[in-house]
Amino acid sequence: MSENDDTPAPPRRGELRIYLGAAPGVGKTYAMLGEAHRRLERGTDVVIGLVETHGRAKTARLIEGLEVVPRRASTHRGRDFTEFDVDAVLARAPEVAVVDELAHTNVPGSRNEKRWQDVEELLAAGIDVLSTVNVQHLESLGDVVARITGVVQHETVPDDVVRRAEQVELVDITPEALRRRLAHGNVYPAHRIDAALGNYFRPGNLTALRELALLWVADQVDVALQRYRAEQKITDTWEARERVVVSITGGPESETLIRRARRIAARAGAELQVVHVLRGDGLTRVGPTSIGRYRKVAEDVGATFHTVVGDDVPTALLDFARGANATQLVLGTSRRSRLARLFEEGIGATVVQRSGPIDVHMVTHDEAGGRLRARLDANPLAPSRRVWGWVLSLAAPALATLGGVVLRDQLDFSTDVVVYFLATIVVALVGGLGPALFAAVLSAGLLNFFFTPPYHLLTVQDPRNVVTLVAMVVAAVLVAAVVDVAARRAAQAARARTEASLLASYARTVLTHASPAERLLEKVRENFSLESVALVEKRDGKWQRVAHAGPDPCGHPDDADVDVPVTSGVHLVLRGRALQAADRGVLEAAAGQALLALRQQRMAAAADKAERKAAATELRTALLSAVGHDLRTPLTSIKAAAGSLRATDIELSEEDTAELLATIEESADRLAGLIDNLLDSSRLATGAVRPHLRPVGYDEVVHHALSSVDGSASIEVGIADDVPWVLADPGLLERVVANVVDNALRHGASPQPVSVRASAHADWVELRVTDHGRGLKKGKADSAFAPFQRLGDRNGAPGVGLGLSVAKGFTEAMGGTIRAEDTPGGGLTVVVALPKYAGVEGEQA
Repeated sequence: MSENDDTPAPPRRGELRIYLGAAPGVGKTYAMLGEAHRRLERGTDVVIGLVETHGRAKTARLIEGLEVVPRRASTHRGRDFTEFDVDAVLARAPEVAVVDELAHTNVPGSRNEKRWQDVEELLAAGIDVLSTVNVQHLESLGDVVARITGVVQHETVPDDVVRRAEQVELVDITPEALRRRLAHGNVYPAHRIDAALGNYFRPGNLTALRELALLWVADQVDVALQRYRAEQKITDTWEARERVVVSITGGPESETLIRRARRIAARAGAELQVVHVLRGDGLTRVGPTSIGRYRKVAEDVGATFHTVVGDDVPTALLDFARGANATQLVLGTSRRSRLARLFEEGIGATVVQRSGPIDVHMVTHDEAGGRLRARLDANPLAPSRRVWGWVLSLAAPALATLGGVVLRDQLDFSTDVVVYFLATIVVALVGGLGPALFAAVLSAGLLNFFFTPPYHLLTVQDPRNVVTLVAMVVAAVLVAAVVDVAARRAAQAARARTEASLLASYARTVLTHASPAERLLEKVRENFSLESVALVEKRDGKWQRVAHAGPDPCGHPDDADVDVPVTSGVHLVLRGRALQAADRGVLEAAAGQALLALRQQRMAAAADKAERKAAATELRTALLSAVGHDLRTPLTSIKAAAGSLRATDIELSEEDTAELLATIEESADRLAGLIDNLLDSSRLATGAVRPHLRPVGYDEVVHHALSSVDGSASIEVGIADDVPWVLADPGLLERVVANVVDNALRHGASPQPVSVRASAHADWVELRVTDHGRGLKKGKADSAFAPFQRLGDRNGAPGVGLGLSVAKGFTEAMGGTIRAEDTPGGGLTVVVALPKYAGVEGEQA
């Protein structure tokens, strides 16, 4: 910062020191006040914001000599309370504030709900805080404490608040000492002692709470240690705490390793971490279901599960162990045979050599030492290649011998050796190890018999010829081994591509199809050539099919040719043929996808149901809101007019009586129209509208619809005689026209008339109702047909905004459309379009 830079430094944040106890009465507040006195003696400005003594004399005496900030008084539900006054402490601005009981809940109406939030304000203002908390008030331990003590804690503090404290000091005391302190009356008054000793303060409860507190603080110390090691970039193992890491391959022995490592960790009182090293090439075949099963085993034994990626397994494993500060590492003994270990020592031996201070346990298992035999038994080459390999193992040495004999004078011995070597390598490339060994031995014999003196005898005189024979066998083995590895990797890669393609296809099915579960099962049936595939679920102790594809699907796992458990209550059952064990990985993934698809369908159905319910609730709310006034208005008019007619103390003229009767009739008509619209809207919402379509002319329908309109209304009707008939329900169409015309009269500009015209266009006949009112704002055309919309109302005209909504519903029920357009020059035009009747005009259906 330059000398002329006057930018103020950011305010210092205060430090929080917490005294943590296992139970009330261990001495947290006493220790906190002792620290306050020590700081006061060192010249620090210390005040007491709030301390709860709970009637304990020794604690109260420690308050003497310390400045106490008065509490804030408040009233709640007729009762007086005193709370910590955070504003007063902020105004006093001490160096250190003592605030007891961090988890306390403030009286409703306070600025902050919790006391720890008050403390956060002090810390943000740069004030150091001393506070207390019991382990049962930590949010993460609330359920555990409730199970131990039977008491549910309602006042809690987030663990993160305590973890952020600069210092957490454990105030510890043995359960026996705490019970003695309680019995002597140093914790609770006499009338509460017996109940406390017999309930919350039982020895078992106190021991469990003490262990929780010790473990929680130990975890905090461990977090601080890990943070320090990371900041200082320390990778060496510090044996401050026992940690056991067990490495699994995903093979059958993995569960044995996890459970054995759990026993090792339990004896050492250590935490256990399970790690699976995934090779970077991705070709090591470990099914996701297998890893999922071992992850669950790890969780069941109380371990954490981790996956790391690395081409060099020993290096990746040791890097993880050192990063976790592990002190012990558990490995399974090698599955490689002794012969294989001569060429490569294996992961276990490499880890032992590089482990340094980390102790390595080698656990034996049933799979140890059998890997080479299994590899020899499982030839990765195709059957055709194996046949051709054996054919070439005879033909190639024979051809080399024939060529050597024919060209004996032109070729020397070294050339013959090279030709036999070439024949052996070709056989190894084609047929693998078995044919290559046979070809090598046969080639060596033929070379010795035909081209090595003494000729035509199997006697070897020159030691160099022995070296040649051995070299041919070694070459055959090495080339065959390379071919074996390449063939296995190629097969694994091809299978991985196939599985990836299938899984991608299944994922697309789940995302893109309306009924993903059934379509996915159909894909599985096609991919694996099965008769039927079904997903069965156990409900109320009985198996039920929830989705299936193919004829005659299974209804019970025991009836299936292949049973793939998804969960304990959901199975994928297949019928048609038995499948290879290698196919189960894809099937298990497909089963999981099918279950997700089924749950997705159920969630979609539930969401749709909830949406319909919400829409109905919204409709009901809007109905009550909109209808209340419009129902009451005509009823009020009817009641007032009828009351006037019945009054005996009022003499009415004939004109007054006629006017009152007209008011009753007009209000009744308005009320009837309103109820008709409500009933029609309800019918549309429930899908109860069933139109009876027949040919009808617009002119006839418009005439009937306008008969109920006020005769004083200005309406121009222009429907030519040659306008084609439409296919519609006359009653519903009449309601549509009446509602649209009524809407136009309400919102049109008087005295300009409302026009009603019809015209044919292609296979449709359109009826246009045009007004010259204010129209609608741009982009609001679709909103005009929503229920309870009264867009553009300005004069308080009666109505609840259902007319156009009902018209839209009736029109669409008859197979037509309705839309709103701007009227040139201003206003709104509603266009009702219905299919043209294809029969002869004037013909009745």
